[in-house]
This record gives sequence, C-alpha cells and structure tokens, in this order.
Amino acid sequence: MPRSVVPLNALRAFEAAARHLSFTRAADELCVTQAAISHQVKGLEDRLGVALFRRSNRGLMLTDEGVALAPTLFEAFGAIDRLFEQFEAGGVREVLTVSAVGTFVVGALLERLPAFRAAHPLIDLRILTNNNKVDIVAEGLDYAIRFGDGAWHGSDAELICTAPLSPLCAPGVAEQFAEPADLLRAPLLRSYRPQDWLFWFKAAGLEPANLRGPLFDSSLIMAQAAIRGEGVALAPHGLFRRELESGQLVRPFRIEVDVGGYWLTRLKSREPTAAMAAFRSWLVALYPSKTL
Repeated sequence: MPRSVVPLNALRAFEAAARHLSFTRAADELCVTQAAISHQVKGLEDRLGVALFRRSNRGLMLTDEGVALAPTLFEAFGAIDRLFEQFEAGGVREVLTVSAVGTFVVGALLERLPAFRAAHPLIDLRILTNNNKVDIVAEGLDYAIRFGDGAWHGSDAELICTAPLSPLCAPGVAEQFAEPADLLRAPLLRSYRPQDWLFWFKAAGLEPANLRGPLFDSSLIMAQAAIRGEGVALAPHGLFRRELESGQLVRPFRIEVDVGGYWLTRLKSREPTAAMAAFRSWLVALYPSKTL
C-alpha cells in the first residue's frame, strides 16, 4: 500500500525551524503560533519515525536525521520562493549563458549590453570569455561566439560579421616603417593564430621567412603590448576603434586580410529557447552588413 503524502505545511514548518533553530522565530516567519510549529514538526517526526530536533543547553539542535533532511528542503523552498519573487517582479527570468572571444566582448558587446538588458529585462545574460577554445556541452553554454570559418563539429553556426585583420602598433613604432617589407625586421606580436601573419604578408605581396615575436593567447593582451611599443600586432581593427581614435594605436598600412569572422554557435541538438532567440536576433541586427 502506498504511503501517505507528507503534508506540505509540516515540511515548511520543519524547514523554517531548521533554518532558525528556533520554533519561535519559525512561527514569526510563517505567521503562526509556536504551538502550531511544534505540532507540525511532531507530526512530521511521527510520520518519518525519527526525531528531527533535540534540545541542549545551547538551545534547539538538529539530529543527524534532521541534518540529512534540512539541505534538500532549504534548496526546494528557496527555489519556490525565488520563483514567486520573479512572478511578483513581473515575470519569470530566464538565464542565458554565452561564452565569447574576449576581444569581441570588449570591442563589440560591452557598450551595447545595456541596450539589450533594457529591451529584455527578464533575460539574465551571463557572459563568459574564452580564447576561441570552448566546449559548449562541458561548460553548460547556450551560445558560444567564436572566431574562424564557421566549421565546428556538431555546432550550428551563423555568421555575425567578418573581421579583417591589419597591423596595429604604437605611433612611435609606426614611424619606423616606410613600406610593408619593413615589418619583416620588426617584432611581430602573434595571437593563438600565428599563421595569420603569413596570410597578411601574402596579401602585401611578400614572402616572409621566419617570423619572430612573442605569442599571446589573447588579442586583447597582444594589443596592449602593441600600445606599449613591444611590436606590431595583427588584429581585427574594427574591434579596436577606441584605441585607434584615441591615438594609442595606428594602422601603419591599410592592407588587410580576411581570414575568418565571428560566429554565433550552438549545439545542433539544442532547441533554441525564447531567450536564445531574442539574443540571436539582437546580435545579428548589430551587423546587418555582416562586417565590423
């Protein structure tokens, strides 16, 4: 014969008493009498066949059985309370977790995020950064924004924008260069895609030998090194407009090379949620021409 259902009021009374370790404060919170809390807890103990509290010189304490039961109820009633708070605030919030290349976050998203939050107040957007290496499943992501050609196994990819690369350096460093071949004598700052410099020199009509210069796993850090005069960075200039407009960086040559773009990716097996659809529409609309 199936066992009878445990009354919700009894669970709520125990949960409040366990949090406060006080029947009096639990009664105040639930707007009932102390006797009612005691009665509900006693009924729950009879139902379970164990004692959940014991009294000591220090006051009310949980038994081992009470300690085992309490965390589950804390979590369950906490989730219920948060859900009702969301309804009372005007709707249920949906968490959206997006991982993106750090350069794209700083150069394209940060200044625009307030507009997204204003347009979608019930979406709790969480931005993580990556250096183009990401595992959507392991990291529990809804979307990943990556740089490349759009070919990632098991992923649906939609082009956000192309991102042509060009040399960037400090003004003082740029004074040393009269023609693209002069870069062959300069420290070339390289990102996690060091082969991109080869493509740029090919576009400039040059055949480089051995490239030299430090390697960085972040274009943001690479650009900071360029600002400090450490060498010449090859980066998507469209994401460094502020640095170019302020004069921290300059483009010594206007030659650029297109080796990929930024893509919005998700698992092919993942059905988009309402929040995912809203974010996708907003992001794609930022670049109607598909260029930075």
